[in-house]
Amino acid sequence: MQIVSAFPVRHDWSRSEVEALLALPLPDLLHRAASAHRLHFDPTEVQVSTLLSVKTGGCPEDCSYCPQAARYHTGVEATKLMETEDVVAKARQAKAAGASRFCMGAAWRSPKDRDIPKVAAMIREVKALGLETCATLGMLSGSQATALKDAGLDYYNHNLDTDPEFYGDIIHTRDMQDRFDTLAHVRDAGLKTCCGGIVGMGESRRQRAGLLMTLANLPSHPDSVPINRLVAVEGTPLADTKALDPFEFVRTIATARIMMPRSMVRLSAGRAEMSDELQALCFCAGANSIFYGEKLLTTGNPDTERDLALFDRLGLRPMHVDAAEAPAAEASGGCGGHCACANG
Repeated sequence: MQIVSAFPVRHDWSRSEVEALLALPLPDLLHRAASAHRLHFDPTEVQVSTLLSVKTGGCPEDCSYCPQAARYHTGVEATKLMETEDVVAKARQAKAAGASRFCMGAAWRSPKDRDIPKVAAMIREVKALGLETCATLGMLSGSQATALKDAGLDYYNHNLDTDPEFYGDIIHTRDMQDRFDTLAHVRDAGLKTCCGGIVGMGESRRQRAGLLMTLANLPSHPDSVPINRLVAVEGTPLADTKALDPFEFVRTIATARIMMPRSMVRLSAGRAEMSDELQALCFCAGANSIFYGEKLLTTGNPDTERDLALFDRLGLRPMHVDAAEAPAAEASGGCGGHCACANG
């Protein structure tokens, strides 16, 4: 199959086209991805985000990867929603450490209407610090999405998680259409969106292609595309899953960059298990955003000093983001997903 050399914004990818990209010789794939990256971004800049779990554990869902599911025995204790002043204190710390974006995650299937004013207060206060704001709270109604937008939320995260063909093997308490419905509410509210998935859950390369195809064929490309590498947590059904080959992960990052050239492609869960060399390859493949700090919801994350040292060794620098003028994937907007779990 011949693959075109340009990088247009497309929403008509076929699975076979994506599989062909994933199968390219790695030097060719990296060259194409780096070329797409340079068209829209400075390749020496990486956006730095911090993610805080504002309500941990006790989730009624059965996502096979998630230590926050109440039905699994993972050692994660359920907590109540944090107080606004405590969230703001964490946001100040994140900004002082160099983060430009602050994400708030709550382990809900979906928030109750009574929860929205509390989260809205957090958003307003964090936004007042000059940080870009993001939230991941599970499924949203249209009115809830609008209320979060009115509070000043910039992004909403709601991941697709995996290929629609593989989805039923991982999650049984909701279906893919529930995710699409929330994404539509988020887009209709005018929010920028963050939507990606998790790789290394036992899916095939064909199914990784299906995830990327589904993301790129949404009505508008996600403004931010988190690519998570499974954190196999003891007590979850995927605890004994074999780790994904590192080069396959790099291929996934590179293919996401080619298919969604204007999106932020984010290294998310699993970075604690990645070597510096693997992360460097991912940056060369077009990743230009990371989560920063000691914790990624309920799993470890490389600490701030290690990240800064790696940036220095690679000649990278944190991206400055004006919260009032955050980058968008397309002029028409974006799309988003659910990431209130270890693999956000």
